[in-house]
Amino acid sequence: MRVDDFDFELPEKHIALRPAEPRDSAKLLVVKPSGRIDSQVSELVQFLKAGDCLVFNDTKVIPAQLNGIRERDGAPGAEVGFTLHLRGAPDSWNAFAKGAKKLRVGDLVTFGSELNAHIAEKLDGGEVRLVFNCSGPELDMAIMAVGHVPLPPYIAAKREDDGRDLKDYQTIYARENGAVAAPTAGLHFTDELFATLDKAGIGREFVTLHVGAGTFLPVKVDDTKDHKMHSEIGTITGDVAERLNAVKQAGGRIVAVGTTSLRLLESAAKTDGKLEAWRGATDIFITPGYKFKFVDLLMTNFHLPRSTLMMLVSAFAGYENMRAAYEHAKAHDYRFYSYGDSSLLFPEGSDE
Repeated sequence: MRVDDFDFELPEKHIALRPAEPRDSAKLLVVKPSGRIDSQVSELVQFLKAGDCLVFNDTKVIPAQLNGIRERDGAPGAEVGFTLHLRGAPDSWNAFAKGAKKLRVGDLVTFGSELNAHIAEKLDGGEVRLVFNCSGPELDMAIMAVGHVPLPPYIAAKREDDGRDLKDYQTIYARENGAVAAPTAGLHFTDELFATLDKAGIGREFVTLHVGAGTFLPVKVDDTKDHKMHSEIGTITGDVAERLNAVKQAGGRIVAVGTTSLRLLESAAKTDGKLEAWRGATDIFITPGYKFKFVDLLMTNFHLPRSTLMMLVSAFAGYENMRAAYEHAKAHDYRFYSYGDSSLLFPEGSDE
């Protein structure tokens, strides 16, 4: 399909710069083949049933935005910025570089007095491979000390990150360090909402997909078939796979909380609909025409025009249905993107 098919106009007033307070007071647009329902996240239980299971991505956002000084031949040079997005080794990260043209292989970049890295490789699209002067947990701690919360570009262009973002841009159940972008559908959940879901007999399971900065990259091709997705590292344990298969077998529905959970589940699912344990990279790219193997419902925020995520939700709930849903959301003052409101999508052609 043409990438232009997934374009739409969005006035700036709809872009959320802060989350709703409390988190579960955000609006929830329920999108079914038969129509739309305006609700809020705290009422999610009304649209689920006992035996359903929510699947959350428990990745934890790290302060992956690093600003440093390039040194060459012992002399300080230009300021450069990096967004880490894929860890390749205990001492190495791939990163998108701001000002990549200023960099050469072998350059040293210093991030304060304790942390530095060499440019080990220059890749396509402004990407580089950094090798740091420490590794493992020591490197993790150093990044925590000097890094900034990697707010999405549409927020960062309007304000600096601050202390609130350290909490706001993290789910309450985050536990596995490694993401450079939050799984934002999960930002809406609170302990109170979990208690309500528990009481209703709705289960929850956790998988891990370390969201990369590639999620913010614009699609620069004209046709979707020419777009290359960046890989992200994910894990589904054997125990979780077994329990989720049992949910399906018992007639419950698998509700992916966020496109990251969905992409990992669909990567690990076999053609017969069974889920297997998974550990490794996925670059799955879901566009209209994709046949979903495992996920029954999708909870997700409102996405950028021309984005791979807009393509994914169109594949799940139907292209025309999603275009109508987004127009409805704009007309009813829904807030878009990472800190915005949410939606609960039923698949195209479902009997609900």
